[in-house]
Amino acid sequence: MPYKLSATLAGHASDVRAVVSPRDDLILSASRDSTAISWTRAHPSAPFAQTTVLRPGQRYVNSLAYIPPSPDAPEGYVVTGTQDGLINVFSLASGRSDPSFTLIGHSHNVSALHALPDGTIISGSWDKTARVWKNFQELWELSGHEQAVWAVLALSPDQFLTGAADNAIKLWHSRKNVRTYTGHTQPVRGLVQLPDIGFASCANDSEIRVWTLEGDLVYSLTGHTSFVYSIVLLPNGDLASSGEDRTLRIWKDGECVQTVVHPAISVWAVSATPNGDIVTGASDGHVRVFSAVEERWASSEDLKAYEDSVANSALPVQQVGDVKKSDLPAEDALLQPGKKEGEVKMIRKGDLVEAHQWNSASMSWQKIGDVVDAVGSGRKQLYQGREYDYVFDVDVQEGVPPLKLPYNANENPFSAAQRFLQVNELPLSYLDEVVKFIEKNTAGVNISNTGNNYVDPFTGASRYQPAQNSNASGGAEYMDPFTGASRYRAQPSAPVPPVSAPAPVASNDPWTGGSRYSGSAAPTSPPQSVSPTGKLPVTAVQSFKQANIPPMRNKLFQFNQDIQNEISTAPLAMYPDERSLIDDAFLYLQQAVSGSSPNTAPPFTREDIEAILSLLERWPMGSRFPLIDLCRLVIAYCNDAYSEPAFRQQFFNTLFNAVEWSDSWGSPMDRSRETNILLLLRGLVNAFQDNTTLDDSGWVYQIVQRLEEASYAVLSKSARVALGTLFFNLSCVSLRQRLDPELRSRHLSLILQSLQSETSDSEPAYRLLVALGNTAYAARQQSQPLEPAQAAWAKEIVAAASRSFGEERVQSMAREIVSLL
Repeated sequence: MPYKLSATLAGHASDVRAVVSPRDDLILSASRDSTAISWTRAHPSAPFAQTTVLRPGQRYVNSLAYIPPSPDAPEGYVVTGTQDGLINVFSLASGRSDPSFTLIGHSHNVSALHALPDGTIISGSWDKTARVWKNFQELWELSGHEQAVWAVLALSPDQFLTGAADNAIKLWHSRKNVRTYTGHTQPVRGLVQLPDIGFASCANDSEIRVWTLEGDLVYSLTGHTSFVYSIVLLPNGDLASSGEDRTLRIWKDGECVQTVVHPAISVWAVSATPNGDIVTGASDGHVRVFSAVEERWASSEDLKAYEDSVANSALPVQQVGDVKKSDLPAEDALLQPGKKEGEVKMIRKGDLVEAHQWNSASMSWQKIGDVVDAVGSGRKQLYQGREYDYVFDVDVQEGVPPLKLPYNANENPFSAAQRFLQVNELPLSYLDEVVKFIEKNTAGVNISNTGNNYVDPFTGASRYQPAQNSNASGGAEYMDPFTGASRYRAQPSAPVPPVSAPAPVASNDPWTGGSRYSGSAAPTSPPQSVSPTGKLPVTAVQSFKQANIPPMRNKLFQFNQDIQNEISTAPLAMYPDERSLIDDAFLYLQQAVSGSSPNTAPPFTREDIEAILSLLERWPMGSRFPLIDLCRLVIAYCNDAYSEPAFRQQFFNTLFNAVEWSDSWGSPMDRSRETNILLLLRGLVNAFQDNTTLDDSGWVYQIVQRLEEASYAVLSKSARVALGTLFFNLSCVSLRQRLDPELRSRHLSLILQSLQSETSDSEPAYRLLVALGNTAYAARQQSQPLEPAQAAWAKEIVAAASRSFGEERVQSMAREIVSLL
């Protein structure tokens, strides 16, 4: 008989992250609503009812285990693992709300628990360790994983398995790691013992693997289309698994024999009762029981309601693949049987697209949802390497850059809000305001019933309605949940006073929102070698060498922690050797920036740079800016570490790729990319200093060639100032060293093109004019006249700049340039 819904247990107000069902009459569940609930029934035909609500603390309860009855606990113990790193043990018989024991040792979220009948407990944590507890005291710490431990399994009182976000599974005898199993390509999420075989594992790579303890892979089970979160052995020897693809799947003899779709996004947990029923916990806050015994099935009305809730789910087109309606078959395509359990077929029904899934047990197609088009602006938006329907700017404090709030229309708003608060270390008291903000400003619908009588499972309220003018692409105004203000808009850059030579403009600091990067002081007297008018050439190169190292380091390691704690990005986090190298780099640069002499830190080497470049190549776009700013200082203070010609070109090429330089230059530019490009340009300014030599000019050609790809008009004012300073610094180098004709021509063309595009801000225009003046001066002094066409073009551009900007410094510089052309 197929599995069908037996009962729905509604009591949690948020995602049910763990379920345990040790007896036919007892179910335990843990939730992100900070509670664990015990559900019991008086006899097999009675419904389950809440017996006890446990409140281990104010943070998420993410893991759960059960210890059978003992003299001290005649109903057994419930073990809960929470986000604050605590493990609390409650006696079910006591009825007390406070724990009988609290196990302290982990420093981060306790993500996994398992217990043996003798009371041995193993726990796994985001702190990269697993711990074994005996008699409610820590017995062993199991250290060896490089990332968060997501799955644990006690095989015996002294033999354990652990699975982690480093994609590895480890076997331990007591505290010793005796074997490591590799094969999964993404974080391991679940483990279950298989008698006479070994064990099975599931992972974010959508795969279930069956292993012997000796390390042999017996076979793999494929069918899930997203992360597989949990796996359990059924009493009859079959397996059941659940995951991010909304499904519970039952496996027999290596094949998926049934797929049970849930009206939720994530099916976080699965367990089995001794009588063979299956219990699931899902992101809609519900615990569900499924049975293969007809007598235990829910009423026909409840079964129909459940099927309708699944059928009326809204599936974003991205979840099932791109849809071209004209190519889809009509409804009669459902007359043909499916080829395998879980096969999905989309059909055209009038103007609608429906998704149906083949159910082998009933030999029929089951509707699993209506396919809706992309939401928001009609296109997914990229944030930290992942696609979202919306990426909002949230202004949390005046003068501080806005925070990014990514959200998908098929997400639980509470989960998205909680993730946002955690990542940005904001108080959970903001939770309701952020949820309201998401609901007010999204035009998509969550996976749920599409009728008007829907009741939100998290708040009890009816469905939120999208704002009439909301627009994920940024065209609409919306209220910020923290300040009540409308959409964040970039503040104008601070005005820069006129100077006799270009001086870097102050700008909003990406770490604090305050001003930084004041640059070198402008010369207060004319240089020694001057033209007849006394201004050109200007020989004092500028730099962006200032830095506040501690917050830079803190931000970089905070991002690393965030990447490590996010399921999908955990494999991208720093490796231990990279962390050590980057720590050494910060130590060296701290002394270099402060001017300490001698620098007593370990020497800065190519290996340090390679560690930075490796992170730049794999970290999400939104997390790269501290790495790019670190490279700005490397360029300024560590030239010898990347002086080898081929490596120098690799270094700069990686930097350009890290800011997605060759991507489309459409406007408006993504804020993360805008910040990264600004920091890159400031780093390139530091590449052209008084000690710069052009003996090997390949890297200079490389930079000039990449700069030719940019769209000047799209750059922010701060970036245009940095670009003008870069061209000015190269012109200073050209005063001391003759540029070959092609390099000079391309440099001059970039100056003129930029100056032609600059019609609004005098500061970048002035820097470009000085760069042009230096270039014209060098041409005369070196008896290497400009090409007639370029000289004529330069005169036109200078005349236009003189008309656009009335400042005396611009007028004076323009007159002198014309006299040199």
